[in-house]
Amino acid sequence: MGSTSNGNEEKVVETVMVGRYVEMEQDGEEKTIKSRLSGLLWHGGSAYDAWFSCASNQVAQVLLTLPYSFSQLGMLSGILFQLFYGLMGSWTAYLISILYVEYRTRKEREKVDFRNHVIQWFEVLDGLLGKHWRHVGLAFNCTFLLFGSVIQLIACASNIYYINDKLDKRTWTYIFGACCATTVFIPSFHNYRIWSFLGLVMTTYTAWYLTIASLLHGQVEGVKHSGPTKLVLYFTGATNILYTFGGHAVTVEIMHAMWKPQKFKAIYLLATLYVLTLTLPSAASVYWAFGDALLNHSNAFSLLPRTAFRDAAVVLMLIHQFITFGFACTPLYFVWEKVIGLHDCRSLCKRAAARLPVVVPIWFLAIVFPFFGPINSAVGSLLVSFTVYVIPALAHMFTFRSAVARENAVERPPRLVGGWIGAYMMNMLVVGWVLVVGFGLGGWASMTNFIRQINTFGLFAKCYQCPPPMPTLAPTPFPSNAQNATNPGIIPSPSPAPSYFIHHQHYHHGRP
Repeated sequence: MGSTSNGNEEKVVETVMVGRYVEMEQDGEEKTIKSRLSGLLWHGGSAYDAWFSCASNQVAQVLLTLPYSFSQLGMLSGILFQLFYGLMGSWTAYLISILYVEYRTRKEREKVDFRNHVIQWFEVLDGLLGKHWRHVGLAFNCTFLLFGSVIQLIACASNIYYINDKLDKRTWTYIFGACCATTVFIPSFHNYRIWSFLGLVMTTYTAWYLTIASLLHGQVEGVKHSGPTKLVLYFTGATNILYTFGGHAVTVEIMHAMWKPQKFKAIYLLATLYVLTLTLPSAASVYWAFGDALLNHSNAFSLLPRTAFRDAAVVLMLIHQFITFGFACTPLYFVWEKVIGLHDCRSLCKRAAARLPVVVPIWFLAIVFPFFGPINSAVGSLLVSFTVYVIPALAHMFTFRSAVARENAVERPPRLVGGWIGAYMMNMLVVGWVLVVGFGLGGWASMTNFIRQINTFGLFAKCYQCPPPMPTLAPTPFPSNAQNATNPGIIPSPSPAPSYFIHHQHYHHGRP
């Protein structure tokens, strides 16, 4: 009985020690004004920092496409899918956190030092389940984060166009690609303290701007809310919401930046609950005001009249997309550093220079596929479905499939979900639902829509969903003096107005 008590006590001590390296390094350091200011703005590792990071990263540019998804799904389905996928995402984020703590605790029992090493999801899979899981996790995670970064660049170009349309969206993509490349100078998630806070403030403002502006605008004349009308549109909208609540691909990196990773367990759920207070009112209000018009406007900004408040929201979202680009790209920087052997390098400049090649393919893909909105659904169905839903659920089941593993688990499933039996049932529900609805039906619908965008606008589209430029009409030449003398009194008739002016008022941004 005494040995059992000592064993449990030892397990608790080991669990508490996980992730305490940063605190131990800081013990005994003299607190100067510079260090205090740096700690306030730069060095974050608390549970609050993790909450800000999760909430800020979860609701980025997708906030602007959710009204578009509501027009595809209808009001009721849009609300229900947000609630359902929000809870499902919180559950799989919890699973990832449990697996991270399990892996780190096992390694620290073996005296492994993570002082100069950032643990990543594929390493957790490798340590718990072997190299085959490592390869699968690495492939899906890197591909998802790559396209997640691509989507942020596309969103930057799409948003800035509503303030300054003198440059086309492709040119804006070039410009913001160069701006976002500066994220190579941010060492890790430990250094996103002030950025995470500001990012959440910015999305909060934008969400409530969309809500209030739509309600004040009122419903447009003849508004219709006919969704859902087609299965393709329905499941395309559903996978965009799946993508919305699949932002926990960086959970392991956020946890590793924490001083006490055990506190993460409920953080993602709390972040999701806050995010729902932003996404539900904004998406529902914009859809109520504009209805089916959103089917041809994947960016909610395009339907709202230009005001100082809208311009402020656009600028804030641009800054936030820069932050989210860093969130998505930083794990890719870590992987690349490990490949080339610079991950433990102390020189920030050397690491920044080594990271730059990672930005190049992101830049290129954003120019090839500028389809803001449809690309979210494609990424959601093909990549998010496996990266943050199927693989974590399967990994949890396989890691604790034996009685010995369950008995020695650092963290056990809460009684609220029914212990191990309830956890396994929930995991099987996640795997089954996401494979059939998310990957199967969602993949078919989103790729059908994505291919339609390619056929309509083409790859490397210069300005996706932009109205055609106003044609410049050459002045009709008048007869020369000699002709007037020969034919006095003849006045040239004006050329008929081009048909463009007749039909321009019926033009919709989503159709050429």
